[in-house]
Formats: sequence, structure tokens, C-alpha cells
Amino acid sequence: MARPSGPKTRCNGTWTEAKFRSFIRGNLRRVSMKWAPIQTTLGKARVSRGFYQCAGPCQEIVPATTKVDGKRVKNVHVDHIEPVIDPVVGWVSWDSLIERMFVEEENLQVLCDACHKAKTDEEKAAAKQRRDGEKDFE
Repeated sequence: MARPSGPKTRCNGTWTEAKFRSFIRGNLRRVSMKWAPIQTTLGKARVSRGFYQCAGPCQEIVPATTKVDGKRVKNVHVDHIEPVIDPVVGWVSWDSLIERMFVEEENLQVLCDACHKAKTDEEKAAAKQRRDGEKDFE
């Protein structure tokens, strides 16, 4: 089932509000990679050149990249311990998003791809459960 697209009120009438949010959120994520605590967290997890210790359940030392179908892909992620958008609460505001995105080291951890995927899947399931619950009240 296709989601309703909504009115195109942004970018000279070519973008929906969802497209606009996605654009801003993506660019904030890109610029957040230059945030010093993210680089410091990554540096502290480094055990040797190209290898990092996962702070997740596996606690393994993993290479920064792996080959998948002949291509190098990222294998370590600097993850927000407290999600940028709480999956149980959902969207709050741009101020909240920025405040939760640009955090100090205490709220950051380095995860291997497998642990990051597991955590992300849990957060997606919680968000889906919240959205499904919101639909029941519509």
C-alpha cells in the first residue's frame, strides 16, 4: 500500500514535507560526522590500524571495512546509545533532533555492522509498534 504523499509545499512546490525532513535530516547526519566527539569515540575504539573493538554484545575486534560482492563496505559505525529519534516517542522537533544528534562521547559507541544492524532492527520494530498503536486511535 502506497503512503499518501501529502501536499508539495516545499522547494517551489516540488517536495512534500516528508521529503524536506529527509533532506534536512540527511544533511545534518552528514555534517555530524565532523563532530569531534564522534571522531574521538572512533579513535578510542581503535585497537590497531584498520581494526576496532565493538562496544556491542559481541565485543569483537573487527576490521573497518569488509568486502561484499567484491566491494568494500563499512563494517564499523559510531552509534548513538540514545537514538537520535526515540522510536517509542517518535518525531518531537528540529531542536530535539539536533540536540540528540550532536552529543558528547558518553552517548556514543562504536558497533560492528552486525551489532549495529541488530540495534537498528530493534529500534525500527519499536517505531513500527508505536506507529501501529497511533493508527488504532485515528
